[in-house]
Amino acid sequence: MDALPVFLKLRDIPCLVVGGGRVAERKIDLLLRAGARVTVVAPQLETTLQAYFAAGTLTWIPTRFDPAQLENTRIVIAATDDRTVNQAVSQAAQAKQIPVNVVDQPDLCTFTVPSIVDRSPVIIAIGTSGASPVLARLLKARLETLIPAAYGRLAGLAGQFRDSVKTALAKTDARRAFWEEVFQGRVAELVFAGKDRQAKKELARMISVTSDNDYSRGEVYLVGAGPGDPDLLTFRALRLMQRADVVLYDRLVAPAIVDLVRRDAERIYVGKEKSNHAVAQPDINQLLLTLAQQGKRVLRLKGGDPFIFGRGGEEIEDLVTHDIPFQVIPGITAAAGCASYAGIPLTHRDHAQSCLFVTGHLKDGSVDLNWDALCQPAQTVVVYMGLTGLDTICREMVNHGLAPTTPAALIQQGTTVNQKVISGTLDTLAEAVFAAKVKAPTLLIIGSVVRLHDQLAWFSPETATHEGSIIDTPTREPSDGL
Repeated sequence: MDALPVFLKLRDIPCLVVGGGRVAERKIDLLLRAGARVTVVAPQLETTLQAYFAAGTLTWIPTRFDPAQLENTRIVIAATDDRTVNQAVSQAAQAKQIPVNVVDQPDLCTFTVPSIVDRSPVIIAIGTSGASPVLARLLKARLETLIPAAYGRLAGLAGQFRDSVKTALAKTDARRAFWEEVFQGRVAELVFAGKDRQAKKELARMISVTSDNDYSRGEVYLVGAGPGDPDLLTFRALRLMQRADVVLYDRLVAPAIVDLVRRDAERIYVGKEKSNHAVAQPDINQLLLTLAQQGKRVLRLKGGDPFIFGRGGEEIEDLVTHDIPFQVIPGITAAAGCASYAGIPLTHRDHAQSCLFVTGHLKDGSVDLNWDALCQPAQTVVVYMGLTGLDTICREMVNHGLAPTTPAALIQQGTTVNQKVISGTLDTLAEAVFAAKVKAPTLLIIGSVVRLHDQLAWFSPETATHEGSIIDTPTREPSDGL
């Protein structure tokens, strides 16, 4: 994050704008809407600003900029077409530690003015740290279509009842749950339908019949975070990530995905590596139960899919026993996500009519698989967590009947900017992977479909814009699912 977004209260605060043209007019309009006392320094004013001056809406100093004009000013905006003047304004303001914005010159700014979606009292600001104002305006236009003006009325209604809700509900978590019910329920629908009076009555009724006990029961959300790319999260996962009071997340969950969790939610790292568990699995199971019994909404965020080598079944068994409500939200498992991004279809009429998922090591750390089942014709085998045992896997599959020339590929950190695909055959892959200094997490694909990688590969990590990959050493492999 290059800049911290803030909202300044400018009502009756003196602000200086240097420049009297159309660009200055747009900034002055925003300042006036925020209630600021605006002084404009410019030899001339364009027509609209002249009308503002005539109406007494702003103060005009009809001269060129002078640093003495910064006295008693709280923020400064330079909006001239003369870089020399703009630079002088910026330097003078920074010398006095006054926040300064220079339009379209981010290198001279200490703050930038975002594009704004105004649904007062709801204000949404979109900024690019000055890198691309046009993109910010395009995003604003898209948000304008997604967020009805009624949201402003809904926020205003909520503001009228904040104190009443605080009186009725003493617990912070209970109040949060109450307001979520309001904003997603009948009250919101009435406002959206233009029935504000009925909405007000319904909200008052809800407050009169509610108590902390109504919101004291916790819940667990077992959410699959996918293989790494935040764009692969489901809508439901994103919604529940914003509802949770506390999140337990794995090592395999990309930082960019964890950042999508509600900002004030408590975060607890429970990541596991081979022979190195930050929190043992039984302790994770108990922690989920304990937090839910405290009335919290607990997000268990797991890489990939919770029910595919993700220990999701283990983690909800105690919840069932203790009658704790829970939801399981599937994620894109590594086999599907990484194979797709590598351009390797797991099934294909000319290559494979079945696909088998296996884990590369068992609970005791050994590699003891059903080799006969794996070594069948016209089949794709996907091995999760196969980096550590790669030598053994390739050797045993040859020993049990597959040709040494059977195509195989190892995908490093699939779907992320660090994705790397190392392809070869059962008799060459292990050596190629060692030479490539691969970093876990990885996914191993064995079968004729691997031949399609060169032809169908479409994803280019060099041009990817998503963030948050996971880095590990070549000798370590995660013990939980991707």
